[in-house]
Amino acid sequence: MPRPALPSPGRALAALLALAALLPTAATAAGLRPPNVIVIFCDDLGYADIGPFGAKGYATPHLDGMAREGVRFTNFHVAQAVCSASRTALLTGCYPNRVGIHGALGPQSNHGIHADETTLAEVFKSRGYATGMAGKWHLGHHAPFLPPRHGFDESFGIPYSNDMWPYHPEAKPGTYPPLPLIEDGRVIDAEVTPEEQAQLTTWLTERAVRFIERNRERPFFFYLAHPQPHVPLFVSEKFKGKSGRGLYADVMMELDWSVGQVLGALERHGLTRDTLVIFTSDNGPWLSYGDHAGSARPHREGKGTAWEGGTRVACLMRWPGRLPAGTTCDQYVMTIDLLPTLAGLIGAPAPARKIDGRDVWPILAGQPSATNPHEGYGNWFAQNELQAVVTGDGEWKLVLPHRYRTLGGRPGGTGGIPAKYETVTLERPALYRLRTDREETTDVAATHPEVVARLQAFAEKCRAELGDTLAKRQGSGVREPGRIEGAPAKNKAKSG
Repeated sequence: MPRPALPSPGRALAALLALAALLPTAATAAGLRPPNVIVIFCDDLGYADIGPFGAKGYATPHLDGMAREGVRFTNFHVAQAVCSASRTALLTGCYPNRVGIHGALGPQSNHGIHADETTLAEVFKSRGYATGMAGKWHLGHHAPFLPPRHGFDESFGIPYSNDMWPYHPEAKPGTYPPLPLIEDGRVIDAEVTPEEQAQLTTWLTERAVRFIERNRERPFFFYLAHPQPHVPLFVSEKFKGKSGRGLYADVMMELDWSVGQVLGALERHGLTRDTLVIFTSDNGPWLSYGDHAGSARPHREGKGTAWEGGTRVACLMRWPGRLPAGTTCDQYVMTIDLLPTLAGLIGAPAPARKIDGRDVWPILAGQPSATNPHEGYGNWFAQNELQAVVTGDGEWKLVLPHRYRTLGGRPGGTGGIPAKYETVTLERPALYRLRTDREETTDVAATHPEVVARLQAFAEKCRAELGDTLAKRQGSGVREPGRIEGAPAKNKAKSG
């Protein structure tokens, strides 16, 4: 996988945006303000959990509005269907295994994102942007790995998943330390309580709104990483019971309210047409939690798998005047593509280290002739198992032999207590034509051997570059994560 170039959306436009970033006051006066960017990243939100993607029984009016005013991406994917790995891909433009991050880092982990990796925040700072984040970080909880060391001017939230705390009903006593609340790298609340978890969505939203207000005169980037609807589910009193459809629906209504608050702040300050807003999720739903989990409908399986229900997530993007309103895009795009695309958009330089994403601005902008620049995408899981490969156009997916978890058609749990998964082994490669079989129901490997051979060859390229523990292959392009001095060389992360 060669190092990608970073083509801009047009050399003339890129030059103007670069000038705007260097001279924001003069550029704004000339109508050349570089775009603000807000990324809203939910946790374990299912593909079908919001109105524009088929949610029933509760209202998501602000997200519905985003779909009317922007683009609905129906083939948008995360690089790995679990917390830390997915966030790493979003923020670095790399497959998470390239930078040494696997699974979900816990409170006992002694590694995290390396200081030499370039994050989205650092890309924006290189062009003079204000940068901020609020929510769940999960790229390492020790000081060298926290947001202030990786490009964020300000940050507020929790260091890892909200279930990694002493109140976890499934954990043995002593498994988890207290869950801290951290602001700008400093612990401001050593033990988040259940009552405080119920306020997190509100607090994080308020941080985002205040950030917009304070930085309305300059270009900004804000990353709003909601811990919800990851279990344990919490909702404020203003939405508790409001849906009439249970706690999960209440949580979804509050997340929609949060989006409305952010969009409202942009409108009040005249920034709507200056701001690209991206809404998506870190992976599919945690299906074993049943009524406390969302839906991947119509896709197969969910979080923690390489099937479509794990990696394909709902995504909306809105930028009035720049993205075609009320449209749907079914081209394959992955979170690794956002960093190079946004870098190209604002005229920022490419990261010094090799990344995996490519500039897909023509696809986002709805250009009729746009095609995906990737030969294909790999999907690694667990401790660097290459479990699937997909053609860049999203037409074909080859699922490689591996073991995966499933409920096997059984219902999930109730009341926050999960049902038990079973483990199933896929014995031979299975080929799916996703354009006509997004549910992955019909293996067509026997009738399309040439496609199988093409994807097997691509899988070999993936293994050579990034490794594959299933094939006992070491990748030549894998980098070490950051480590706390004296910590063991390997830390096994949770697969969540």
